[in-house]
Amino acid sequence: MAHSEHTPQAGGLKNPAVKRVLVVTAILSGLTIVEFILAFYYPANMSRNVLFAILTIFKAFYIVAEFMHLKHEVKSLIWSIVIPLAFIFWFIVAMLTEGGAHP
Repeated sequence: MAHSEHTPQAGGLKNPAVKRVLVVTAILSGLTIVEFILAFYYPANMSRNVLFAILTIFKAFYIVAEFMHLKHEVKSLIWSIVIPLAFIFWFIVAMLTEGGAHP
């Protein structure tokens, strides 16, 4: 059978794309482990919820930048996505804060 380009090679980690995916996976796994540790050892209050929201937004930005290749796009496209997302994040934090307010 003829040699195919899709045949796995013994030195698969020498490929920069494979290395990048493994680094991104390690970073996202590390953030998820930190979230689990915080969930079990940090007392449940508003600051924990805000911390989880910040970590989740960071992971979402990182996934979009790496896997959807947004970091290589034009800056105006990036800002057209980030600014509305910042308002949505502000809205969520405001609703969580106001939801806990007493009359």
